[in-house]
Amino acid sequence: MRRRMSRLVSVGALVLAGFSAIAVAAEDKFAVQVPGGISLGECRGYDDWAAVSISHPQEPKEKLNLIVANPTMIDAYRAGIPGNGKAFPDGSKTAKVMWRPKASEVSPFAVQEPEKLLGVGCMVKDSKRFADTGGWGYGQFTYDAVTDTFAPDTVAQGNDAKCGVACHQAASATDYVFTSYGKR
Repeated sequence: MRRRMSRLVSVGALVLAGFSAIAVAAEDKFAVQVPGGISLGECRGYDDWAAVSISHPQEPKEKLNLIVANPTMIDAYRAGIPGNGKAFPDGSKTAKVMWRPKASEVSPFAVQEPEKLLGVGCMVKDSKRFADTGGWGYGQFTYDAVTDTFAPDTVAQGNDAKCGVACHQAASATDYVFTSYGKR
């Protein structure tokens, strides 16, 4: 009887350890931080945010991007920002989920769909914290499918939250945001 109970306790401990490892791995995704910059955790919940739009850049490599935003930013879009000349409010957050595309195997016509997750980009509006970058902090995170982990993309990012301002300067008239909220 003791032996059976001991095995049950051991199995229970292993199951609990497995669940704990899964929980820690899920938390680690959001702990990833650009050195001196923002963390992916600052865009926690991006996988449930509303879609703003899609983009399909083809240079330097073909990608499918889904741009999503938190409720604060979606409300601002719906109120006409940035087209009305106003800036997004502090607390606005947007994420870009990037995939390598592939042709659909089941669609009867030519359709590209996500194949491999490449990474996630994140923008956070905080006018005080990011005063020298138009109020926005930026983070790029690459995804490694082999380890199922994210890492800061310091090649694109550099080592601070300012990396995106150089590229996003071209969109200064739209509060440094490239993506418009399409009519629905």
